[in-house]
Amino acid sequence: MKAVIFLLVLSVSGVASAQQGRRNEGKPQQMRQEDRQRMREDMNQVYRDRAQRPERQARPMSPQEREKLRQDVRDANKQLKR
Repeated sequence: MKAVIFLLVLSVSGVASAQQGRRNEGKPQQMRQEDRQRMREDMNQVYRDRAQRPERQARPMSPQEREKLRQDVRDANKQLKR
């Protein structure tokens, strides 16, 4: 009987100690000031790079390309219906 109680107490204490390690898992961690500043600078750099990149010029499709696209869409629709 004492052995059963001992095992029960041992198992309950193991579960309790395992749960203590997970207290902060659900809560979001606050970012440090340096991390926030670095993230801001990184994002600003991305926006600067994007603004400097030339825009892609859309060119009209040739009749062959247009027909190929139509056929591909038809084939895809047929496969979806199956």
